[in-house]
Amino acid sequence: MEEMNLRNYAYIGDAVWELYIREKTVKMTNNSQNLHKLTTEKVKMGFQATLLHKLETYLTEEEQELSRRGRNLPIPIGRRQNQSEYRQATAFETLIGWWYMTNPNRLSEIYSILAPELGI
Repeated sequence: MEEMNLRNYAYIGDAVWELYIREKTVKMTNNSQNLHKLTTEKVKMGFQATLLHKLETYLTEEEQELSRRGRNLPIPIGRRQNQSEYRQATAFETLIGWWYMTNPNRLSEIYSILAPELGI
């Protein structure tokens, strides 16, 4: 498989993570407001930054390098006030996208590792 641009891995990772969370939260309530609240809590950048920190000890050297490179991607002007969190969330999304595109079995392992943190 051809290697993608890191920004593209982050882009697909954002969508994959949101879909994964929606698949979990949709089973929890029929109330659309509660559903939105449950979902947005798990996809916001601060929570993703926390999850990346939890994953650090589980990452291979290659995954650590990918995370580092994802953190160092240029930041859009509107996100500069939350630079650290934004960088961590981008690294998290980069990893999710990379696993999704290159190693779905590893992505399943990661989901299992993160399950206790999600509370869903």
